[in-house]
Amino acid sequence: MERMRAMVLDRPHRPLRSADVPAPTAGPGQVLVRVEACGVCRTDVHVADGELAHPKLPLVPGHQIVGEVVARGPGVTAPPCDARVGIPWLGWTDGTCAQCRAGRENLCVAARFTGYTVDGGFAQLVVADARFAFPLPREPDATQLAPLLCAGLIGYRAYRLAGDARRLGLYGFGAAAHILAQIGVHDGRRVFAFTRPGDADGQTFARTLGCAWAGGSDETPPEPLDAAIIFAPAGALVPVALRAVAPAGTVVCAGIHMSDIPAMPYEILWGERVLRSVANLTRQDGTDFLRIAPAVPVRTHVEVFPLERANEALAAIRDGSLVGAAVLAIGV
Repeated sequence: MERMRAMVLDRPHRPLRSADVPAPTAGPGQVLVRVEACGVCRTDVHVADGELAHPKLPLVPGHQIVGEVVARGPGVTAPPCDARVGIPWLGWTDGTCAQCRAGRENLCVAARFTGYTVDGGFAQLVVADARFAFPLPREPDATQLAPLLCAGLIGYRAYRLAGDARRLGLYGFGAAAHILAQIGVHDGRRVFAFTRPGDADGQTFARTLGCAWAGGSDETPPEPLDAAIIFAPAGALVPVALRAVAPAGTVVCAGIHMSDIPAMPYEILWGERVLRSVANLTRQDGTDFLRIAPAVPVRTHVEVFPLERANEALAAIRDGSLVGAAVLAIGV
């Protein structure tokens, strides 16, 4: 294939453009992947809306990619051709900086990111560093697997950093939270879901997944939390979550972008509460999560869009009308 269909971002604050573009080829250390499906993430919205600075332009977004290896570049011995792989947000690291040497490749100073600094999966074909292509099973359907590659992976990193909380709050009940709720319930935790105020459908959905309680983010949970994870990009939720956790509790900010955190009294942080962020993911996160997800088993709730309707998928994430995750079906 010398050319391919893709959705292209020419400039932030503009809709993606449907285009016929040259197909990529695999270079040294890379694999060429025929895309079956690509999840649409809130990070894609942040890139399209100019909230993440300095993207590669023009850019093919998308970093929750499921596809089949169709060619390998020089030096690649694995994965084999015809293998199904998943390509995540973290697309390349140098392996030599202080962060990489310390086992924190998620903080690599030279990292490249799929669908942000390198082209992603809103296209028929994508190239990826073979080291960052996770092996995936042939079942289930690619559209069901796609959300695991970011909502699942980075969500799971946030889940682990929340510690051994028995009472876990999830603020912003979207793609990541609906996956993490299933893992939390499987692990015997009491999960408390916080949706947009008045979102009765979202709260009902959370209860179907086994959440012990579901309400609006403006509500106080019926008991103190041991930890809370904030997936919504709203800084105003930080003091809300700190007030909801008990002393020694942890609040994890799991998004790559968040609006400013308002001024807040020290007393809601006092009591050895912990406030921390999560940045990106590591390959170990991927290995661990993709082993655990089938054992739960995690069932993703997806709304599927054709490639040419990527702008509609982004809009649904912006306005909060989506229940679960959005996925583009490309080669399924």
